[in-house]
Amino acid sequence: MSKSNKVYRMAGLGILTAIIIVLQVLTTYFPVKPFAITLALIPIVIGAALYGAKAGAYLGAVFSVVVIAMCIFGVDAGGAMVWNANPFLCVLVCMLKGTGAGFVSGLVYNLLSKKNEIVGSACAAVLSPIVNTGIFVLGLILLFKPVLEAWAGGSDIIYYVVTGLVGVNFLVELGVNIILVPVVVQVIKAVKKSRA
Repeated sequence: MSKSNKVYRMAGLGILTAIIIVLQVLTTYFPVKPFAITLALIPIVIGAALYGAKAGAYLGAVFSVVVIAMCIFGVDAGGAMVWNANPFLCVLVCMLKGTGAGFVSGLVYNLLSKKNEIVGSACAAVLSPIVNTGIFVLGLILLFKPVLEAWAGGSDIIYYVVTGLVGVNFLVELGVNIILVPVVVQVIKAVKKSRA
């Protein structure tokens, strides 16, 4: 990689890092209970598509660190409960979900975009919230069952997860990603064209 490409990559990742931090902090202050909706997945997908799976993992990790900070400081009420239940496991779940979402997006985009850029972008954008929410829910069920039981208030926790946690947040995140796929494709094409 030439020096100018390294600088270009560093600048691009810096801009995407800032966007992710701002988006995640802002959305944490306007939550759909009990957790904030993640709009930071789109810049993670863009970075993963432009710079690869490792860059996607890095951007996902940045997102995860912001989520953890919001849990620690009590800004994210649901996240604070998880943090208070077990800080180590909270960090583990948060880091796995964000990093995994970015890494998988990069892998999928790289694999599929060789045949069709729109399909690659769409699949990366769709898989990002699936991985993020999937790891989060799995972590809650396996590691934070007492917290889930408290949130569910006596109802079945699987029903609560599907209708309460996943239902609203996941569908909004998935919808935003699907709607923004054409924008993602245009950004990727414009950036690739400017580098050519």
